[in-house]
Amino acid sequence: MSGGLPKALPSTGPHSLRDMPHPLAGSSSEEAVGGDSTPSPDLLLARSFADKDLILPNGGTPAGTSSPASSSSLLNRLQLDDDLDGETRDLFVTVDDPKKHVCTMETYITYRITTKSTRVEFDLPEYSVRRRYQDFDWLRNKLEESQPTHLIPPLPEKFVVKGVVDRFSEEFVETRRKALDKFLKRITDHPVLSFNEHFNVFLTAKDLNAHKKQGMALLTRMGESVKHVTGGYKLRSRPLEFAAIGEYLDTFALKLGTIDRIAQRIIKEEIEYLVELREYGPVYSTWSALEGELAEPLEGVSACIGNCSTALEELTDDMTEDFLPVLREYVLYSDSMKNVLKKRDQVQAEYEAKLEAVALRKEDRPKVPADVEKCQDRMECFNADLKADMERWQNNKRQDFRQLLMGMADKNIQYYEKCLTAWESIIPLLQERQEAK
Repeated sequence: MSGGLPKALPSTGPHSLRDMPHPLAGSSSEEAVGGDSTPSPDLLLARSFADKDLILPNGGTPAGTSSPASSSSLLNRLQLDDDLDGETRDLFVTVDDPKKHVCTMETYITYRITTKSTRVEFDLPEYSVRRRYQDFDWLRNKLEESQPTHLIPPLPEKFVVKGVVDRFSEEFVETRRKALDKFLKRITDHPVLSFNEHFNVFLTAKDLNAHKKQGMALLTRMGESVKHVTGGYKLRSRPLEFAAIGEYLDTFALKLGTIDRIAQRIIKEEIEYLVELREYGPVYSTWSALEGELAEPLEGVSACIGNCSTALEELTDDMTEDFLPVLREYVLYSDSMKNVLKKRDQVQAEYEAKLEAVALRKEDRPKVPADVEKCQDRMECFNADLKADMERWQNNKRQDFRQLLMGMADKNIQYYEKCLTAWESIIPLLQERQEAK
C-alpha cells in the first residue's frame, strides 16, 4: 500500500483538536507559535500563512495517482479504491429498500439504514433501522449545531425537483435514495463527524422520536445563545486564504448553476425530440404497406428510428438520474461551505472586538482575560477545521467530477455508436435493390 493512501480511522473515538496535527500545517509553524500565549491579530495572520497553501482550482490528479485513459481504466481504478477503503474503514453504512407508508394524515417514504462497524462506540456489530427524510434533516441540523466548525454534507432538496410530478414515483424515490446514501457515506468517511453522538443515535436508535423530543429545549436555548454571541460584531476583513475560498465558492456555484440550467434545457429539448421521433418512425412503416420494392428499406428506416429513439431515451435518463443530481449536490455543498465561512467570520469579529477592548484599557501590561483566550481558541479551531474540510471537499470533488464526466462521455459514445449502427444497417438493403436492377 502506497504512502499516499489514507490511514485507518481510530476506533476509540475522536481526539481533541490540540492532540491532532493539522493535515495542512507544517511542523515549523507549530514550533514558531508554541512559545507565546498572548493573542494578536498579526500573530494569527502569520499562522494562517504558515499553513500549507490551499490549491483552490482543480489542480489535476493528486500525487501518487494516475489519470485514467478510458472508462474501463477508470472503473478498474474505482474498484481498486473501494478494495483499499475496505482494508482501512471500520464503519459501513448503506441506504436501501425504500417503502411507501400510507396513513390517515400523511403518506411518506422510509428507507432502511444498515450499519456495520467494529468501533467500540457501537454495542452491536450490525444495526438495521428505518428512517424517513425528516429524520435525515434532523441529523443534519444536529451536526450543524454540535460541529459548527465543520462542513456538513448537504441533503437533497426536500421538495419535488422541477419537472418531477410524482414524488412517490420509482424514479424520484430511487434518485433520492442515492442522494441520501451519499449523504451518510460522506459523514461516515469524515474523521470527526462519523464519531458524533447524534450520528450514532441516528444509526442505532429504534425510536428516534424520543431523542428528538429530548433535544428540543436545548436547541431553543442554544439558538438564543448563538444569536447573543454573534449579534453585535462586524468583521474588518477576512484573512487572504479564506477570502480566496469565498471567491472560489462564488464562482464555482455560478458555473455549476449555469451548467445545471443549460443541461435541464437540453434534457427538455431531447424529450421533445424523442416525442417527435416516436411519431416519425411509424410513418415509414405504414408507408411501406403501399410500396413494393421500397417496402423493406422503408421498414428498415422505421426500425432504425425506433432504435435511435430507444438510445436517446437511455441517454436522457442517464443525464437526469446521474448527471443533474451531482451538479445540484455540489451547488448545495458550496452553500454549506459559505455558511461555515460566515460562522468563522463571526468568531473572528468577536475576537477582534474583545482584543480591542483589552487594548483600550489604561494599563501598562493588561492581562488577557480568559474569555479572549477562549475566543482565540475557537477561531483557531474554525480555521484548522475549515481548511481541512476544504481540502477533503476538493479531493472528493475531483474524484466525483472525473467519474461523472467519464460516465457522461461513455454514455454519449454509446448513444452515437447505437445510432451509427442503426443507420448503417439500412445501407445493405438499398444496395441489394440497386444490384438487383
